[in-house]
Amino acid sequence: MSEKMTNRREFLQAVAVSGMAAATLGVARVDDDRNKPNIILVFIDDMGWADLGCFGNDEAKTPNIDRLAAEGIAFEQFYVNSPICSPSRVAISTGQYPQRWRITSHISYKKLNEERGMAQWLDPEAPTLASGLKRVGYATGHFGKWHMGGTDDQTDAPPITEYGFDESLTNFEGIGPKLLGLTMSPGRDGKMKHGRFVPEAEQLLGGPVTWMQRSEITSGYVEAAVRFIRKARAADKPSYINLWPDDVHDPYFPPIDKWAKTKRGLYLAVLEEMDRQLGPLFDCIRDDPELRDNTLILICSDNGHVPGGGAAGPLKGCKTTLYEGGIRSPLIVWGPGLVPEEAVGARNRTSVFSAIDLVPSLLSLAGAKPPAGVSYDGEDLLDTLLGKSKESRQAPIFFARPCDRKNFQGFEDLPDLAVRHGKWKLLCNFDGGRPHLYNVISDPGESSNLAEAHPDVVEDLTRRVIDWYQSMPTNKQQGGAAMSRQVHMGNVG
Repeated sequence: MSEKMTNRREFLQAVAVSGMAAATLGVARVDDDRNKPNIILVFIDDMGWADLGCFGNDEAKTPNIDRLAAEGIAFEQFYVNSPICSPSRVAISTGQYPQRWRITSHISYKKLNEERGMAQWLDPEAPTLASGLKRVGYATGHFGKWHMGGTDDQTDAPPITEYGFDESLTNFEGIGPKLLGLTMSPGRDGKMKHGRFVPEAEQLLGGPVTWMQRSEITSGYVEAAVRFIRKARAADKPSYINLWPDDVHDPYFPPIDKWAKTKRGLYLAVLEEMDRQLGPLFDCIRDDPELRDNTLILICSDNGHVPGGGAAGPLKGCKTTLYEGGIRSPLIVWGPGLVPEEAVGARNRTSVFSAIDLVPSLLSLAGAKPPAGVSYDGEDLLDTLLGKSKESRQAPIFFARPCDRKNFQGFEDLPDLAVRHGKWKLLCNFDGGRPHLYNVISDPGESSNLAEAHPDVVEDLTRRVIDWYQSMPTNKQQGGAAMSRQVHMGNVG
């Protein structure tokens, strides 16, 4: 273990007994819980569809994640439910469209949230996967970025532990114990420039707080997660872990010895370093036969890439757009004791489903039922996740653009709504105008608009997506004024 990691031991031990952890982990689970699978969700920040080696990237090496793909299943038609951070995280946490919770873009200052008609944070009464698993005996931990409340001036936001987690360790976008980033970069004069990334976050509620090099922060989350897994195992409890790194969000701060002169070069260096730092978590599971045979690891991105940094390969668009490059994510599922041998190393190119489907699927894996009165927008596709089926989601997947992103990332007059159903993808405005229809099986780059050739499909999908959107809580669509304000040194979403 490195000297820097050893110096963080006292801090991480403090984290390990924060909140409700000591009381919860000290209670042995009943015999019926012994075979419940451990679940780890790795939710990478702003990674493009084509950025992993196993998804075609030949400019960087991601051997740890690629190995999980080779030993598990890679899904090519998996979607997140928003092309920007906060609503995407709400969807994967609740199994419901984020519009239900009035979170339609990145959560920021209270005044800006109010101007955009957004909630200030996710309601703690939301049916999170963590709370559902906790009810059936799981130890639950969140380690990494949160961004569902508790950023900027939101000092009164609920702590992460109010959402079903026994422990948490986050960054500047959540309430609770924190890892905050020290930055180091080469100056034009040849001297090193040192700084603190979002230093005001130290004043938000929660603690303890530690500062560490931004280039190493993923390793801090990993060490905390490994400690939590081992403590849960010692208490004879199954564990559910959110491992949500800040990486690979810009601005990019790779180790100095990996510094590059271009944005793409910096991005690739951060990507490789993130993969390296995730390695000990994967090794902890793989090297322990009991954990290896009873753990499911899922890896995906919260939305598409930032232009100039990540890449989407043949897909059109990027972060904040409803084109495929903004909402389609690589998904890797690994579980040697849960995935049939014949599915190991498989590449699923046909199953269409999304992040909201993970919650009911993983609850099914754990033998948990939804809370009384709760209906998920997601569907139980556990057999698909485990490689026992290639079934797709039955209902369409609906999308609405971030409420403040009509013109963004070099795109003007972006479509407001989108729907994916079967082979078809429709994009249109709120009133159904300017329809674009694509067969995204044969045309994943969304280059040939087939709207005029298939008016019946356009009519059907337009009606469906408008009906869906109108069924959601009303959201103000204010773009210009809101987007004139950038926060966190450009670190938006």
